[in-house]
Amino acid sequence: MKPIRYTIVPSHPAAHLFQVTVTVADPDPAGQRFMLPVWIPGSYMVREFARNIVTLRAVNDAGRKVRVEKIDKHTWQAAPVKGALTLHYEVYAWDMSVRAAHLDDTIGFFNGTSVFLSPLGHEDAQCVVDIQKPQGAAYRGWRVATALPEARGTKRYSFGEYRAQNYDELIDHPVTLGEFALATFNAHGVPHDVVIGGRVIGLDMDRLCKDLKRICEAQIALFEPKSKKAPVERYVFMTQAVTDGYGGLEHRASTALICNRADLPVQGREAMSEGYRTYLGLCSHEYFHTWNVKRIKPAVFAPYDLGVENYTSMLWLFEGFTSYYDDLMLVRSGVISLDDYFGLLGKVIGGVQRGSGRLKQSVAESSFDAWVKYYRQDENAPNAIVSYYTKGSLIALAFDLTIRAQTGNRKSLDDVMRLLWKRFGRDFYRGQPVGVDESEIEAIFAEASGAQLDELFAEGVRGTRDLPLDALLAPFGVALAADVDKNGKPSLGVRLRGGADCTLATVHEGSAAQKAGLSAGDVLLALDGLRVTGGNIDALLSRYQPGAKVEVHAFRRDELRVTQVKLDGPEVARYKLALSDHRPAARKARKRWLAQ
Repeated sequence: MKPIRYTIVPSHPAAHLFQVTVTVADPDPAGQRFMLPVWIPGSYMVREFARNIVTLRAVNDAGRKVRVEKIDKHTWQAAPVKGALTLHYEVYAWDMSVRAAHLDDTIGFFNGTSVFLSPLGHEDAQCVVDIQKPQGAAYRGWRVATALPEARGTKRYSFGEYRAQNYDELIDHPVTLGEFALATFNAHGVPHDVVIGGRVIGLDMDRLCKDLKRICEAQIALFEPKSKKAPVERYVFMTQAVTDGYGGLEHRASTALICNRADLPVQGREAMSEGYRTYLGLCSHEYFHTWNVKRIKPAVFAPYDLGVENYTSMLWLFEGFTSYYDDLMLVRSGVISLDDYFGLLGKVIGGVQRGSGRLKQSVAESSFDAWVKYYRQDENAPNAIVSYYTKGSLIALAFDLTIRAQTGNRKSLDDVMRLLWKRFGRDFYRGQPVGVDESEIEAIFAEASGAQLDELFAEGVRGTRDLPLDALLAPFGVALAADVDKNGKPSLGVRLRGGADCTLATVHEGSAAQKAGLSAGDVLLALDGLRVTGGNIDALLSRYQPGAKVEVHAFRRDELRVTQVKLDGPEVARYKLALSDHRPAARKARKRWLAQ
């Protein structure tokens, strides 16, 4: 099968248009079909990337026009031709996220799922893509950042030709174009590039590389404790710093990240800010995916079907367990303190406990319904669904502590992850890929740990009962308690949308606000005749006692409503973890778990 050749040019940055071509040397004699994915792996929502194709035409190798028609929302078919067939098309790129494509006169970014049409029947053919520089002096300093291997004659970070073994590999390497800060560190001998785009003043790149190196080496050692062999020959962290943003998406040898520029470390400031700690946790999360989901995959992802939803009930394992290990790797590597880790864990526990959806939907159900519920959340989401990320991370914690307690710390969740890696991940891209079947996961846990975990699977994974985390933490000398507002401030039981107006984003089930008939979208105007805003509502509420009745004026759409609210007691902001047992056995168990 002959290689598929692509070109991509930032042809009109001000109009946010990429010009793309794809050439098939040996098209289907019956008429070649081309498909653009409807979703991107790692983000479980149909996004209809084909809607951004603005123009499309086909020509043969003589340059003559070939008839091409669209046969469904994301598939085109060209008329039969002799010789090569080339499609020319424009892609509108104005999505400043990690999932799609973006282009302006300051930066270009794209995922292959957004820009590269797949010639059906040629998915296993080698791909060559020529990434070209936009024309004009303003782009003289632009470079290319990607983990895609360079073709012969192309220098790293330069415009030119890049190669992939097949279409799956092609779309698994995002590309950043523009001017960016760049540094490299080695983690157990493997180069890791750090790319920071956007305007960042006083960036402490040395500190960032030092911290990432410790995190990466801890994760490599977890999966390969003897060889310390990373699963990649090179890795790229590419971050776009913006005014206000957060997100990441994993790929087989890189990650695309977006963060608030204020979250990046600043030269001369030794203290770790909350924002920087959050950013490191994001980096840790996406890096852990290099093993867990990019190589250890559900069977239904091996391979992906990018034309339709791919359903699995195991995202709690692939996203939830990754969410457990992301912060765990920060404390094990020594990047954050034990107190910092306890604070992060307490915040997660509080977030899960606050939503009544945890009592209605299991994490297995949440995983399966990700396409229509988790990724399409509305104002009632906390009352109806549970996050397989956050609840999944607590289930991972429960598995880890249970295995450690039952085996006297001889085994742990680390052993489960290593068995999954050995059996499914290590050779995933070296032969016929094999994913984890849902029917075998409990047996794998039992084999790796030797622990009795049936109840945890039944109640934690497939059920909706709260996890007994306080009892599980006790043998490790850690106490868990609800962190109640010391000021005793009463609560409406709502979440605000943000902004100057006091607009309700969510009304929690059974809350004071819901009992009074208030709903998401209502704009609160006054409490007992005093004007209320998004900025002063906490101060106003602090003047009342729990159980007090307050007259509330609010707009629903354009209708004024007046109601009485009987205020709830203080909300549990988060849960607090603290050391409670300093005896040798507890200290030893805790050190085996947290390396501190």
